[in-house]
Amino acid sequence: MLVFVGTYTQRGSTGIYAGHFDAMSGAVTGIEPVAAIPNPTFQVLHPNGRILYSVGEQWDGGGRHDGTVHAFAIEAGTGHLTPLNHMPAGGDGPCHLAVDRAGRFVFVANYASGSAAMFPIEADGRLGLMTDLVQHQGKGSVPDRQEGPHAHSVTLAPDNRFAFVADLGIDRLMAYRLDTEHGRILPHDPPWVATRPGSGPRHLAFHPNRRLAYLIHELGNTILVLAYDESTGKLEPRQEISTLPPGYAAESFAADVHVHPSGRFVYGSNRGHDTITVFAMDEHSGVLTPLAHEPARGKWPRNFVIDPSGTFLLAANQESDSITTFRIDERSGRLTPVGDPAPVSAPVCLNLGVW
Repeated sequence: MLVFVGTYTQRGSTGIYAGHFDAMSGAVTGIEPVAAIPNPTFQVLHPNGRILYSVGEQWDGGGRHDGTVHAFAIEAGTGHLTPLNHMPAGGDGPCHLAVDRAGRFVFVANYASGSAAMFPIEADGRLGLMTDLVQHQGKGSVPDRQEGPHAHSVTLAPDNRFAFVADLGIDRLMAYRLDTEHGRILPHDPPWVATRPGSGPRHLAFHPNRRLAYLIHELGNTILVLAYDESTGKLEPRQEISTLPPGYAAESFAADVHVHPSGRFVYGSNRGHDTITVFAMDEHSGVLTPLAHEPARGKWPRNFVIDPSGTFLLAANQESDSITTFRIDERSGRLTPVGDPAPVSAPVCLNLGVW
């Protein structure tokens, strides 16, 4: 398998890296640069596995501005990337991408300007001209983080009919209907799920059963369990639970959330506490029970990925310049460190490709 690594180009990184992931041992080796673009902080693979899309954040004086979306052809076996084209992201500070399951559109969340954009995918994988843009409005209760809207992710419903945009700045999970015939992002009813003031929703993950979803909050350090009605596209809050251990009061910011392929466990990353939290899921209600807070073996674990077999979890530790591997116990869901961390400068996003 190939592992693609998105980075912040601040401490010597040149852009996107690729290496080999051994699906038997969990080892990550041979990491090398494959595309030189500024701050490729999030990538996503096309369903055909042959195209990779990446954001390119722009920074000026410590603030995000502008930004681009890039399309690359992947060389089988090596992971080397050939640029196809790139487009303006439609907003400032793009930070997240999604591709619909039919491989026809790319969706982009623009953090700094609080918007989400839709781009068609051409037959050769190139990005077409943006077909729609939705702009969020409002602010939250945390002055230095919620002075305006901050769209942090776009997640598509399993059946491709709806898109959900987690907006950290306004404490809302925005809901949209998708018109894939005309390339439109349309308001849904209800138009959003309101989250607790100051919670800062960040990433959303659907359960394999398509009846549940899990929303992680960056500022509140919690996961919100949501019941999902696939027929209507409606999400209903069911439980909110902390990603941190009882009594922990130091600074920490939750980042990423994933459901194990078995559907039995949920994982969340904590930057500051520097752990991966393991939750067991009740098979009937979907509610979570914390099992462990596994040290990430690095600093500031941001994005992480679970391999398709559910055997390994790989975490990108942004501030310790490393990728760490954990073996997942299939019965308990708990994590056991495997091997030595793989070095790479400021890793923030991981993707696995099968060849």
